[in-house]
Amino acid sequence: MMLQPDHITQEMYQEALSQLRKKRGDNPALTKMRLEPFHEGLCVQTMHVGPYSAEPATLDKMYAFARENGYRLRGKHHEIYLGDPRRADPEKLKTILRHPIEKDAL
Repeated sequence: MMLQPDHITQEMYQEALSQLRKKRGDNPALTKMRLEPFHEGLCVQTMHVGPYSAEPATLDKMYAFARENGYRLRGKHHEIYLGDPRRADPEKLKTILRHPIEKDAL
């Protein structure tokens, strides 16, 4: 998932995708891309700095925070990548980790 500015339209996205296909060929991964709004509601989130392999420990801290504050997880977590793993030192990669939550009824 990559956050896009609000001014990006479906037409702009399709044009960029068309240009990418002309430049790079018809990569099968391009068929999985989409531009769509995403509304998840209340969530717990944090900025993870470091390699992707270290994310589970950060997620565990998020989940503990949610439980300790009377929330439970709902749905799946997702990640917003702020760095390019091909160019950045893994120790400096920045990823926003988010997980939808709801107030625990207990």
